[in-house]
Amino acid sequence: MGSVYMWIDDKQIDKEFIYFSQVTDGVLASGFFRGAYRGSKVIKIERYFDHIDFRQINTSFYFDENNALAKAETANINNPVLFSTKIIASQDGKHLIKADQLFISESLGQVKPTPNPRNQGFSLGGLSKSLSRVDMVKNYAENTDVSVNLVYAASYPKGSGLAVTDPRSVNVGIHHSIIAMPENNYKPRRDDSRIGYFTTQRTDMTSLSHTPYRDMIHRWHLEKQDPEKELSKPVEPIVWWIENTTPVEFRETIRQGVLRWNKAFEAVGFKDAMVVRVQPDTATWDAGDIRYNVLRWTSSPQPPFGGYGPSFVNPRTGQILGADIMLEWASISNRLKREELFASAAIADYSEMSEADLCFAGDMMNQQSVFAHTAFDAMELSEVARKDFVKQILYRLTLHEVGHTLGLNHNMKASSWLTYEEIKDPAVVREKGLCNSVMEYPAINFPLEKENHTMFYDDNIGPYDYWVIEYGYSPGLEYTQEEEMRLNEILAKSTERKHMFGNDADDMRSPGKGIDPRVNIYDLSSDPVAYAVDRIKLVNSVIPDILNKIPKEGESYHRLRNAYLSLTGEMATSLSVISKQVGGVYVNRSLVGQEEDAIPYTAVPYAKQKEAMDAIVKYALSPNAFAGGEDLYRHLQPQRRGFNFFSSTEDPKIHDRWMGIQRSALAHIMHPTVTKRLTDAGLYGNKYSVAECFNDLSDGIFNADRATSVNSNRQNLQVYYVESLAKIIDEKSKYDNATKAAAYTQLKDIKRLNASAARPDESTKAHRTYIDFLVQKALDPK
Repeated sequence: MGSVYMWIDDKQIDKEFIYFSQVTDGVLASGFFRGAYRGSKVIKIERYFDHIDFRQINTSFYFDENNALAKAETANINNPVLFSTKIIASQDGKHLIKADQLFISESLGQVKPTPNPRNQGFSLGGLSKSLSRVDMVKNYAENTDVSVNLVYAASYPKGSGLAVTDPRSVNVGIHHSIIAMPENNYKPRRDDSRIGYFTTQRTDMTSLSHTPYRDMIHRWHLEKQDPEKELSKPVEPIVWWIENTTPVEFRETIRQGVLRWNKAFEAVGFKDAMVVRVQPDTATWDAGDIRYNVLRWTSSPQPPFGGYGPSFVNPRTGQILGADIMLEWASISNRLKREELFASAAIADYSEMSEADLCFAGDMMNQQSVFAHTAFDAMELSEVARKDFVKQILYRLTLHEVGHTLGLNHNMKASSWLTYEEIKDPAVVREKGLCNSVMEYPAINFPLEKENHTMFYDDNIGPYDYWVIEYGYSPGLEYTQEEEMRLNEILAKSTERKHMFGNDADDMRSPGKGIDPRVNIYDLSSDPVAYAVDRIKLVNSVIPDILNKIPKEGESYHRLRNAYLSLTGEMATSLSVISKQVGGVYVNRSLVGQEEDAIPYTAVPYAKQKEAMDAIVKYALSPNAFAGGEDLYRHLQPQRRGFNFFSSTEDPKIHDRWMGIQRSALAHIMHPTVTKRLTDAGLYGNKYSVAECFNDLSDGIFNADRATSVNSNRQNLQVYYVESLAKIIDEKSKYDNATKAAAYTQLKDIKRLNASAARPDESTKAHRTYIDFLVQKALDPK
């Protein structure tokens, strides 16, 4: 077996380099997938007697060199040695080391995830040094690349996963790059809370400021060839290569999608800042080569995303050094990406996602693509509309992921720009688009009435995108007072409605997360309640037709089942969007004095919260919320494949599906963070108390059938609600006192009113008796 050796020159000792790694291949079950970026760090090569050390340098802190504190800049800051090895030989100022264990190991960065006690799924074995290999070593002028295949072996593995051939031996491909620290005149640009760039965070340890931040935005190094010209080509454009894995029929649309960002760069003086080329089949370079920025396509057995647009930077400056875009076939294919259980409400919980996590734009488009194609079939829309839909998906997915590689993070407030009436107006949409940015996760614009159709998705960048590129890429000066004034003038435009912004940290995608309902995903227009209600009406109008229009002769009923899952998933999503108005607070991040009479926090108006609650009651909680469908339900049969029903039964769990949708509608409203905010916000304008909120819920869940039979759906709902109230008043619960008092009052009222409620049949009699039992148990646990 061969070995890898490295020559270390004296000129490289005590010099800083950038270390970057990415996954060349893996399997999702083990936590790895092709093209995953693992970040970059600064390392320093040092000599310690007869050893060579690789030390990681902490770049998170800044010390003003003119301040005496700079003499203590290393105090209590860890700069760890990652790897140390003995020098084998020295000659002419060069030192030879054996580098196998530098790369065939986890020395430069942890690969195998730290075990999670709560995760009972598949886990990697131990790193096998005897089975792991170096696949490639390449030296370039400014970087050295080493690709390795790490093998994690276990004699008795725990679990398995899709695409794991043999869990005793799992391969993880890692591409290491050691890059010379760039020497150029790149000037870092500071971050600002009113605009959305990914950042390298740095804290000023010698500042007296209450916010001693020197965070730097991530951006490419663009310089004009001719600084005197108003419009000039850059010295080095951002060159994109369309990988030869890309379906041929998509390539021109993708190329145009990338190039549409050039309009924003032209506005700040750069002509042809973005260039697109196609990788020939005869190319001798691989898409994993960091010298190339590549748009890549894959069709994975278990897609980890629909689209993913990572970049890596110089940690010292925030300069973007390279990027790739990974696109999955599942993002545009007319099928469900995952087999969803009927018990699921088709809403993912992204509450623990950080800004560094994957982009789910393609995932969102896939879910809504299935919904759209189902609606196309049921409403018998034209082939032209279908082709427009696929093309607009490709445009928007490309635009979105390219935006990430330019340094932009999400703008989940972008869909709140236009009014509901405006997005139905072709002239307005043609001029302005649907959202102020392509960095949003909007709902697909699928109107209730066909005559109101304009566009499904934006196919061009929006006004926020122009503004954010102006801030990040407009040529600037050294850090002078004049430059600060110039940047502040750009940032002052943040108060314009077309520049509204809120990212993943602000959004309300999951229960209890975020506070501003305008910053959300899967919504559209400045009236998300009206839009979501119309979406539910559309779903309710389509469902009765799918049995007659979806199944095709000679095929199984699996596509019909997927259609039902997709449509009810859309209903769940819409109800979740509506619920976010309750306990909502509008956020304004303008600086003091920037906007006249600006208020940072404004409670959502009482009328808007009541409108949302009325919609939740009508479309999720009422006795006829899921009325009809007996003939449909008996046809919801998944296709059998081998023994895939071995551990479960195949019959459709309709009540579980309904309950999942109702629980998702109530999850936000009854979350302890939200109920507490209803009370807190009462101190600055909120008029909708938690007591009134719970009273509205109880009325919606119990009143309509007090004098009649209670159907099976409502029985499940009423039991779930009482059990939820019981958990709130439990002495160990995390709810505040106002919420506990409101829950206690509702339980008392339910007990009183249930005593006189009708019990016309055995099922209703048994149900009301059980409700009595649950309420009594909650009120008197002993």
